[in-house]
Amino acid sequence: MSEMRKPPLRFETTAAYLDWAVDQDARMELWDGEVVLMAPERVGHARVKGAVFRALGDALRAAGSDCEALTDGVAVEVGRRSCYEPDALVQCGPRLDPDTCVATHPVIIVEVTSPSNNRQEMTRKFTDYFSLPSVQHYLILHHDRPLLLHHQRGDDGTIRTAFVTGGALLLDPPGITIDVTPLLTAD
Repeated sequence: MSEMRKPPLRFETTAAYLDWAVDQDARMELWDGEVVLMAPERVGHARVKGAVFRALGDALRAAGSDCEALTDGVAVEVGRRSCYEPDALVQCGPRLDPDTCVATHPVIIVEVTSPSNNRQEMTRKFTDYFSLPSVQHYLILHHDRPLLLHHQRGDDGTIRTAFVTGGALLLDPPGITIDVTPLLTAD
């Protein structure tokens, strides 16, 4: 395991950041040019994240979709100087090169809240993720209560939000349905 080099205070582009970050051992994101280290994960967070990843992958297979579910570690560029690492995502479009670390066409983005992330972070990510034309769904699972926020881009470009506390959730595109109930009790 290599020792993490102290990150520069700022990177002018996500490309420069990703070139540096690929050799680091810590989890981090780039926020408007600044490196933000991510707190270690709690087991409950990891369980929910894993359950979401499995549910998305299973639903994609059941639908015969060419899209793929990816877990954290794959970045989403949201501008020239910001790059986030969601807990899970669904990538559609051309199959990604196995050596890349960036999703080029994320359709579904999933974040699981934790004590270390806050409302400001979720608000900023909401705005930034939906700045990408490919993003159709942004799911936020709450760590401290059985609630999923489903933000969905409408045909007219408006973003609709639903509070989901269980049952089936249609995510179209890509045309899949997931059962939310086990995700809300995964920890």
